[in-house]
Amino acid sequence: MQKDNDIYKEIRPYNDEEVSGAIQRLINDKEFITAILNYRFPQLSGVLGWLLIPLIKRFLIRKWSNVKTVEDVQFQVAKYMNATIDHSCDGVTFSGLDNLDPNQSYLFVSNHRDIAMDPAMVNWCLFQTNFKTVRIAIGDNLLKKPCATELMRLNKSFIVKRSAKGPREMMKTLGLLSSYISNSLETGNSIWIAQKEGRAKDGNDKTDPAILKMFYMEGRKRKESFDEFMPQLNIVPVAISYENDPCDVAKANELYEKATSGSYEKGEFEDIESIIQGIVGEKRHIHVSFGEVIKAPLETPEELAEEIDRQITQNYHLFPANYIAAGIEHESATEEERNRFNEKIADLTEGVADILKKMYAFPAIKKQ
Repeated sequence: MQKDNDIYKEIRPYNDEEVSGAIQRLINDKEFITAILNYRFPQLSGVLGWLLIPLIKRFLIRKWSNVKTVEDVQFQVAKYMNATIDHSCDGVTFSGLDNLDPNQSYLFVSNHRDIAMDPAMVNWCLFQTNFKTVRIAIGDNLLKKPCATELMRLNKSFIVKRSAKGPREMMKTLGLLSSYISNSLETGNSIWIAQKEGRAKDGNDKTDPAILKMFYMEGRKRKESFDEFMPQLNIVPVAISYENDPCDVAKANELYEKATSGSYEKGEFEDIESIIQGIVGEKRHIHVSFGEVIKAPLETPEELAEEIDRQITQNYHLFPANYIAAGIEHESATEEERNRFNEKIADLTEGVADILKKMYAFPAIKKQ
């Protein structure tokens, strides 16, 4: 990355020269090593943990000795993703990429169901078809630990500072983010960003016009109108659908809690647990639909949000659970699938089960 781009130093992903240093810091990060220990060897982590720590460090030094560039990191992540897909999915399919140009950069605006898997699945599809992988927008609320920041910035993630306080700081933060996104696209780097802050836990995918206003801040600075500037960003709506959402019960419980008691208190490690559950939990089939580049000169953020929503709704791949939950007759909604879905909700309280059903039903009802 050119030196003059270091106005983005605080938020951008690491570049090639920074990879070795970040890996070194990870290997020496006690929390990171302990997390691996607890995850891989839960029975031994208590008593014999101190014995295993040097072994884990030595293993990582050997494993990562040839990882020197951002591209090397992407190859490691791709290998890991292949293993994850083998263990937790029955298959991944995708559509729409044949209408896009591998030599062009795009702003992929995606529905958001899973913290880590959404951008990972988009990247996996791109990687399979010789497109460059994307830079990933990630909220700083997920980066409370230094090791999380290191890992994310190594994996081409840039930071969205949601914790900015006060109007002036907010404007400065958003202006820098808008400038970084435009700069990335202009230098041939595609971007992945969710259509709104946080996951659509209720299954209703909706674009927040505020995100589009943030994209436009750079256009306003360049004195271009909204309908002039936005088509230059090559926005492509992306619809990701999971046949089974490993975090569905947790999401339904949270929504039920909010609906009945008015609030929900997140546990300290809840985001991390959601990330792990999303990665290792059973997803069955996954489909990623890449939409069409939005080139029409739309005049307002609301109109553009509507077009993104239209494409995501239309392109969303429906699975048997979606039809069953929505009570729509479909040949894929077999007796076996019906039983499987009923089993899923059998142990839930009525209120939670209703929310979970709606979660799966929403995309099918909207598409109808």
